[in-house]
Amino acid sequence: MVDVDTAPPWSKLPEPLIGALRELARTRRLLVALDFDGTLAPEVDDPEMARALPESRAAVLRLLGMPNTRVALVSGRALRSLEAVADLPDTALLVGSHGIEIRLDSPEDYVSLDTAELRQVDMLNTVLGEVADAVDQVWLEPKPAGFALHTRLATEFNSRIAHLVARSEASAEVSGLTIREGKNVLEFSVRSTTKGEALEHLRRYTQADAVFYAGDDVTDEDAFAALTPDDFGLKSGEGPTLANFRVPGPTQVARVIALLADLRDGDVHEQ
Repeated sequence: MVDVDTAPPWSKLPEPLIGALRELARTRRLLVALDFDGTLAPEVDDPEMARALPESRAAVLRLLGMPNTRVALVSGRALRSLEAVADLPDTALLVGSHGIEIRLDSPEDYVSLDTAELRQVDMLNTVLGEVADAVDQVWLEPKPAGFALHTRLATEFNSRIAHLVARSEASAEVSGLTIREGKNVLEFSVRSTTKGEALEHLRRYTQADAVFYAGDDVTDEDAFAALTPDDFGLKSGEGPTLANFRVPGPTQVARVIALLADLRDGDVHEQ
């Protein structure tokens, strides 16, 4: 536990960030929402091998045990993949596929595609599968409402070709398609949902007075855009952002949420 009026010397975090974190820690009902890959966990070549840094995991578990504090993971991963790599208690709220799948306090997943959408997914499977088969080190990950085309292991040239061809072919075959570009991945969905919409849903569900959100990818900007002046946005890594604060990567994100747990533990949120 730390004194909420004293900056911990070990944190190596800028004072303005620590000050804002102190204010957030005093929130009566707090929602801590976190992206996983590139935020809690370093990026790895095999997505199923990703794991949160030990310090991040410890801080998340501490926050999960605090009263008037809810923790949610908000990811582009399919929900089952997120459950596997995060390995958190059922008290954690989980959002997968950019908000298409949500696990709240009921363990039941939900995503229900109609017949027309299922036909579109089948068409996407055919079109994107051909692209993945034709380009070295490009592979396709099934999602509940579409697919992710991964190019992390491909050369820059092959990645660019795969993205161009996939966009063109998929858009020609499937109308109303949602395409999101992330880090070394192009995601195709027959249903449009954003992390910002998911965050608003979580805010209402938890009745949070304020939200802490951390993310690293372009898809997290929708969540940052949904934050209010009383909220706290943390960008992990480089790139343009709407977040209030930025840190270099997952190691520093771990420090921030560990400090939030310390401050929250030592404050008056239980009253």
